[in-house]
Amino acid sequence: MVKRLVLVLGDQLSTGLSALRAAEPDTDLVVMAEVADETSYVPHHPKKIALVLSAMRHFAEELRQDGWQVAYTRLDDPDASKSIVGELMRRGQEHGTTWVIATRPGEWRLNEALENAPLTVTVLPDDRFIATLNEFSAWAEGRKELRMEYFYRDMRRKTGLMMEGDKPAGEKWNYDHENRKPAKADMLRSAPMQFTPDEITEEVLALVDARFGESFGALRPFWFAVTRTQALRALDHFAKNLLDGFGDTQDAMLQDDRFLHHSVLSPYLNLGLLGPLEICQRVEEEWRAGRVPINAAEGYIRQIIGWREYVRGLYFHEGPDYTDRNVLGHTRDLPWMYWGGETGMNCISHAVAQTRDEAYAHHIQRLMVTGNFALLAGIDPGQVHEWYLAVYADAFEWVEAPNTVGMSQFADGGIIASKPYVSSGNYINKMSDYCGGCAYSVKEKTGKTACPFNLLYWHFLDRHRDRFGKNPRMGNMYRTWDRMDEDRRNTVLKDAEAFLARLDADEPV
Repeated sequence: MVKRLVLVLGDQLSTGLSALRAAEPDTDLVVMAEVADETSYVPHHPKKIALVLSAMRHFAEELRQDGWQVAYTRLDDPDASKSIVGELMRRGQEHGTTWVIATRPGEWRLNEALENAPLTVTVLPDDRFIATLNEFSAWAEGRKELRMEYFYRDMRRKTGLMMEGDKPAGEKWNYDHENRKPAKADMLRSAPMQFTPDEITEEVLALVDARFGESFGALRPFWFAVTRTQALRALDHFAKNLLDGFGDTQDAMLQDDRFLHHSVLSPYLNLGLLGPLEICQRVEEEWRAGRVPINAAEGYIRQIIGWREYVRGLYFHEGPDYTDRNVLGHTRDLPWMYWGGETGMNCISHAVAQTRDEAYAHHIQRLMVTGNFALLAGIDPGQVHEWYLAVYADAFEWVEAPNTVGMSQFADGGIIASKPYVSSGNYINKMSDYCGGCAYSVKEKTGKTACPFNLLYWHFLDRHRDRFGKNPRMGNMYRTWDRMDEDRRNTVLKDAEAFLARLDADEPV
């Protein structure tokens, strides 16, 4: 006799999940389901689908070995429903119960589906995070600006990570000024740990290839970790071999090295195979042992207990309409080059090719290459959001949407960022080796062969002057623009318009 159903979603693969802690293995039934709705609400990268499905299947086996009853629905099961709620109803009818225990999903879409389900659903908090949603709301209440830095300091105090009593280690909270060094060829490093697919994963790969083989993205080679044991090995590999240079090179971009010192642990963290605190404690351990510099350890910990926790809190604080925001009124369609279409822009070409092959690109490739271009060109932020959600293995809406809608596209009006993250081609030239092989010249400011980032940068500032002209962080940019000769300004704007016209006409750019 089954008393209750226990829902475990594809990004909740943690044995300490609140729903599992509240359940009884002898009387409750764990429900896990691969459903069509979750694979198709955006055109997900085949690697991302394979990662989630394989990790789910492995986790279900782990639960069974731990004594749980598990009802698992595969995507190709003939009786499968198309939705999570449909599967809960089907399993409830089979076992004569309407009582469901769930851990709060990480998307408003699924929260609303459970809320409206014709079932008795108890939704428990997702306590796999450092900050509760109530803690974030209390922190945000009454603040004119919700800046991550101050929230991060509270998380350091709460966890005690890299603290000496009530003060930060080294007397500073943030070591950013020592990080972000320009790209150099000698940065080339070994890749993150890669794994050979086992029988379960191979079965998933065959299914994904059959169903999603025509989607954007290469399915093979597939090397992601799909179990907690593998994810822990990947963490250990990063801590021992790559962490020492993370701070110095975290913003660098090289054509021949797709990973540099990055951990590529975010897919495992966001699936639930690793926890934020255990990752940060492992990083702190390396620093306290003197094996990595303080700027590397602090920079990495800030990404997890600072930025990741902050964007999760903000996503739920702002409400379900957050992904629809578009304060700059950008409406241009996402160019075909984001899906692999021809382009002479070497930086875009490399970032998209890497995304296609790996379902991964690091934060600067996302923010200052593909994101920067989309913002400068006036691309519809909703389309940009859906692209990022679709193509990256670590992209789940609670973490992806604030990074895209807020930080990358400034579509939330400055809740996250105090100014838009825009730059000319000089930034990309400084931080990468992309510009040397480009059809455009980063040194040219006007003309058909001028770097499009150079043209679009000034075009963006000019068309949004009413909004940003008085922003104190952008004053120098506008003063530089105003000092230009009028004929020069007119030429820049004319050349930018010509470029955008070619983009609108679906011509290769």
